[in-house]
Amino acid sequence: MSETSAAAAPLTPAYRRKLFWVALLYFSEGLPLGVFYDIFPVYFRQQGVNLADIGLLSLLGLAWTLKFLWAPAVDWARRHRWWIAAANLGMAIVMWTFAASAGFGPWVWVAIGCFTMLSATNDIATDGYTIELLDKREYGLANGFRIGFYRVGMLTAGAVLMVSGWFGWSLAYLLAGAVFVLNAGLVLLAPREPARPGAPPGSALQELRLLREQPLWVAALALVLLGLVWPALPPLARAFGWPGLNAWGSTWWFRGAIPVALMFAGAALMVRAAHGPEAHRMKEGPVFGAWVELLTRPGMIGVIVFILLFKLGDAAMGFMVKPFWVDSGFSNEKIGLVSVNLGLAFSIAGGLVGGWYVDRVGIFRGLWVLGLWQALSNLGYALAAWYVPRVLPGADGIVQPVDVAWSHQLAVYAASALESFTGGLGTGAFLAFLMGITHRARATTEYAILSSIFAFSRAVAGWAGGLGAQEMGYAAYFFLTFWLSFPAYALLPLVRRMLEPGRAQGV
Repeated sequence: MSETSAAAAPLTPAYRRKLFWVALLYFSEGLPLGVFYDIFPVYFRQQGVNLADIGLLSLLGLAWTLKFLWAPAVDWARRHRWWIAAANLGMAIVMWTFAASAGFGPWVWVAIGCFTMLSATNDIATDGYTIELLDKREYGLANGFRIGFYRVGMLTAGAVLMVSGWFGWSLAYLLAGAVFVLNAGLVLLAPREPARPGAPPGSALQELRLLREQPLWVAALALVLLGLVWPALPPLARAFGWPGLNAWGSTWWFRGAIPVALMFAGAALMVRAAHGPEAHRMKEGPVFGAWVELLTRPGMIGVIVFILLFKLGDAAMGFMVKPFWVDSGFSNEKIGLVSVNLGLAFSIAGGLVGGWYVDRVGIFRGLWVLGLWQALSNLGYALAAWYVPRVLPGADGIVQPVDVAWSHQLAVYAASALESFTGGLGTGAFLAFLMGITHRARATTEYAILSSIFAFSRAVAGWAGGLGAQEMGYAAYFFLTFWLSFPAYALLPLVRRMLEPGRAQGV
């Protein structure tokens, strides 16, 4: 797709039906992220878990980074709706496990790890299905619906928070599980998947044989997988009495730095392998073939760095927003009420405005203009954190809700509204960019790779956010995240070249 504007798609009855299913599917995709980023931080902060450990939990979101490994299985098997339904049923079981349990034991790491793996599978199937369902000229407005209802799914977590304040966490988790079951049933009513575009992927067995001859790929994969499971090793070591392994992860900063270093090392080896003399033999493989094709495009390494950086400011702040609300004395009911009533309207408005703007001015201009607006939300939260006082925890280390002054409430509500609207603006351009450089014949796998790169940035930023907020305080840390929004702008010339006609293959 060129970076020039595409014509707006007419709202025919067929297109309206597509938009309905896009809305439903991205509600289903957004809800797990809302649970992970809104419910879990509030729940564990109210259990007295410190900010560094809450940030460390975000590293379990690295499952979204590795989803490219099983994306080819979804691509090969098709039946995207069934994958989505099965993933939603699995997430419902995790929610009901939390409803029947309590505390912060080793089981928490396993349960959240399963939850993020299932959510990543849901993302793979949803993204692949949507890219194949839509025509290229429909991306702009459809992306507005994607963003808006993705945020509706996330903000439904606010309603679950309200329920937890009124009736307790057990009933709230039971309700969340019921919503996942409802999603699973509805998605099976969506239109059948279209015929596969292009040739089917190559043989996985042939690719495995090629891997044996190219150990760099094996080493890269081993490092990335080890980085994924590392955060869960120390709590499991304590549970099973493995003191040696537990000592390796006894310090929170070490437990966080090791998986990040392992995954960066694995990524560097993968880049080197993709440019090796025998890499061309991997291009037809269902797993690494898409990686080789992407990494060997001219300028693609810089574009990948851009993907890592474009929403870094947002991601670095995101996992600490809800603990900030808790530490400011807000109750679950108020956190959920504001997220639903204010965040919902502003998120949908931001997504629709962002999609409309990209349709009119093109992806490139949308990225740099809407990216600037996106950064403003960090300043809003920095000002709110400077103005609103923290509530001192009790003897048990738990912060209890208090009667927050109206002026302080309004400051936080305004920051929340600004974050929802401007986040929708920036995401509109970002999603259009990812779709615009995706080859339609490998849409499921390539989009999974590109979005998993962003997920890696989000998980690492969440871990660093726990450390930053704990050491610097919320106000100073939120102000720092504002400046993290700008390094991506140095790579915009590479992005512009990638969006030129003929540079992004299959677009």
